[in-house]
Amino acid sequence: MSFSTHIKPISYLKANAAKIAQELKEDGEPYIITQNGEAAMVVQSVQEYEQMQETLAMLQLVAQGRQAKEQSATVPADEAMARVRQSLGLDE
Repeated sequence: MSFSTHIKPISYLKANAAKIAQELKEDGEPYIITQNGEAAMVVQSVQEYEQMQETLAMLQLVAQGRQAKEQSATVPADEAMARVRQSLGLDE
């Protein structure tokens, strides 16, 4: 991914919104939009945004799992599954 070719001023975004939208759909590379010479925003496709949100959610789950393990707040898998079965009314 080369951000250098996708750094554009806000005037370019205004004048080429449809073109940028099409490029985002095709290659998924985000645009960095500048205002007064400074980075102001990132424009990315919905697909890339959703993927990033899913990745962040997974990373949060991993971090929570590590924290629970460090705090000894975990249970063995068979006990966890038994709790799930019980909560679903699937007790044997």
